[in-house]
Amino acid sequence: MFVVSGLWAWNLAAGPGAASPWSVYDQSLLLSGWLAIALMSLAMMLALRPAWLERPLGGLDQIYHTHKWAGILAVVFAAAHWLIEMGDDVIESIFGEAGGHEQHYSGFIDTMRDAAEEVGEFAIYLLFAMLLITLWRKFPYKYWRYLHRAMPALYLLLAFHAAWLTPLQWWQQPVGVLMAILLTGGSLASVLSLTGRVGRRRQVQGSITAINTPARDITEVTCHLGSAWRGHRAGQFALVTFNTTEGAHPFTIASADQEDGSVTFLIKSLGDFTRNLSHKIRVGQTVKVEGPYGRFDFNRRNRKSHQIWIAGGIGVTPFLAWLEAIDSNTAPSPEADLHYCTRNADQDPMVQRLRTLCRDFHGINLQIHDSARGESLSAEKLAADGRLSTKAEVWFCGPAGLGQAIKKGLRAGPLRLSRFHKEVFQFR
Repeated sequence: MFVVSGLWAWNLAAGPGAASPWSVYDQSLLLSGWLAIALMSLAMMLALRPAWLERPLGGLDQIYHTHKWAGILAVVFAAAHWLIEMGDDVIESIFGEAGGHEQHYSGFIDTMRDAAEEVGEFAIYLLFAMLLITLWRKFPYKYWRYLHRAMPALYLLLAFHAAWLTPLQWWQQPVGVLMAILLTGGSLASVLSLTGRVGRRRQVQGSITAINTPARDITEVTCHLGSAWRGHRAGQFALVTFNTTEGAHPFTIASADQEDGSVTFLIKSLGDFTRNLSHKIRVGQTVKVEGPYGRFDFNRRNRKSHQIWIAGGIGVTPFLAWLEAIDSNTAPSPEADLHYCTRNADQDPMVQRLRTLCRDFHGINLQIHDSARGESLSAEKLAADGRLSTKAEVWFCGPAGLGQAIKKGLRAGPLRLSRFHKEVFQFR
């Protein structure tokens, strides 16, 4: 975005009549439109779930977080572009008619530019509607995802609008070359998405082998994926499709990789589909798993920093996989403080499971925080631990509000926080 803005500013300053109101109007119209299509192109390319970007960006969850905000900012700039376009009458009433600032075309180019204007106006209204539906959290996900699948087609309409309405001489400038690259990348990504090729190489079909309900609102599902499953690292997640109508949902893998093609998921009732999930699926049912994704891997820990592992509710899932992986590994277990936050320890089956897994690991200090007994975890309690005088690294998985409060409190306190790892599972 800054690159495009810089190139635009250079082009504006170097052009003739740069200080005239109509020139500023034209360049502002171009800048807002180009920022919108540039960000939308980025969003389309990130939607391909490029695994090679997981390392620099920190995981697929961060890729989708960037994708989401690129899309929102694209709509903001598209709205600015539309408002500037609608304001030409105001500019004319203040500074007079446009004079010779507009370029005139004829023949085929003129016809295509007229078509691009009409297509762009139609597409931008659809874009505004899509943003409102996306931000409306009560709109059912299973319907939203079908609307969202239409975004690649909408992008192609807006790319057509941008390509034809950009002045011809701009394509000879650096900003034109950059935008040509972005438009090409976004268009290719749209075609791949429309043809259903996103993530296809990482999709494996298997079957459900076991279904358990350790708690009323938790369903444990074990799937056998066979030799097609390439394995996973403890802490990674996968996109799981139990029902083609409902589509894929991200779930953390709750088991270590045993190299037998089996994976286990702990799924909490958080939405329409996951509510009473055990009654909607059955043993032997076909399941599609795409992945693995994510960088929530304890092997990436800073061995010079004190380890603080914090799990909240179903956020204990990656830590269960970590402990299983440590148990099957011949390497010495790491030293860490594992904090598990629960609403009611007496009724939480994960408490006993954690205690069983941690029993043989003397380096792991398990602490249960039972909010029913007023034992909630806070940054102040962590910082008050006298053993944490050295630099600490936090791995967090749980409710977003708890994570933000602890991170803010630790950064403001005396504890030297080297890094705070957490995943963002709110893809919508």
